[in-house]
Amino acid sequence: MRFKDGGVEKPGLQIFRDHGYNWIRLRLFHTPSTQARPLPNDLDYTIALARDAQAHGMKFLLNYHYSDTWADPAKQFLPKAWEGLDHAALVAAVHDYTRDTIAAFREAGVMPAMVQIGNEVTPGMLWPDGKLPENWDNFAELIKAGIAGVDAGRGDAPRPRIMIQIEKSGNWEKTKWFFDNLLQRGVEFDVIGQSYYPWWHGSLLELRDCLHATAKTYGKEIILVEVAYNWRPAEYTEEPAPFPETPQGQREFLEEVNRIVLEIPNGLGKGIFWWEPAVPPTTRIASRGTFDEEGNALPVITVFDKFTRGKTKRAEENP
Repeated sequence: MRFKDGGVEKPGLQIFRDHGYNWIRLRLFHTPSTQARPLPNDLDYTIALARDAQAHGMKFLLNYHYSDTWADPAKQFLPKAWEGLDHAALVAAVHDYTRDTIAAFREAGVMPAMVQIGNEVTPGMLWPDGKLPENWDNFAELIKAGIAGVDAGRGDAPRPRIMIQIEKSGNWEKTKWFFDNLLQRGVEFDVIGQSYYPWWHGSLLELRDCLHATAKTYGKEIILVEVAYNWRPAEYTEEPAPFPETPQGQREFLEEVNRIVLEIPNGLGKGIFWWEPAVPPTTRIASRGTFDEEGNALPVITVFDKFTRGKTKRAEENP
């Protein structure tokens, strides 16, 4: 897909960088070639994307799915290579795989600045061994194994910040249930990640209340690591929408979400990742992207301009 900004064709990452985006989130599947419809997100592919991001001056968040395919609240499939392992062997596999892949990023000169252990793990991960709520102790040990693997693989490189992501951004009760249980089992991490799609997760008021309570209770940095809204009618065809599903409505949505993140108490709101900005026009979720069907950047891409632009070259020459 070719991308354009103001009618000028540019690499997609350059367009995002021009508009103040300074991080990229890259997912990693264990062995995606085992799937009936192969997915590209293996280690070599992800390292190549990390190099491209680095060349554009961007940091990256590495998102471990610990699966050969998508892991999310509806499914947390074991990698085929780990099928049949008992709990102790699975813990060891998580540790060693994380260690070896982090080492590969380090050796390639593209260490992640942040690492996400699992993807949307409110229901646990690596089912059935780490399924929640029935296997909390197993799940905590699997998470700890992933974190320990990051430390074992990084060598002398700075330690990436560790993120745990769930998808209850409009539900404080469920958020508290999850992180209370995790912390009670001694899991140490740095960043709370949340997904926010309003048609699944609730209103902007529910989002604000949950994020404020999270910050006050845990004192950890918070990132909305998956956020999206549609630029054409898709989710709100039968119910009232918080914003019109139009290019301008999509922009207004992100403006409001960004304002809520900026207002999280004690400066703990650290950012937003859009999912997924460069959606191919033929996919069923193409309306969530930040480019139209011809690859033209939509108004939503300008939301961060006013926050990230300021000093001019002239000012640098005449301080």
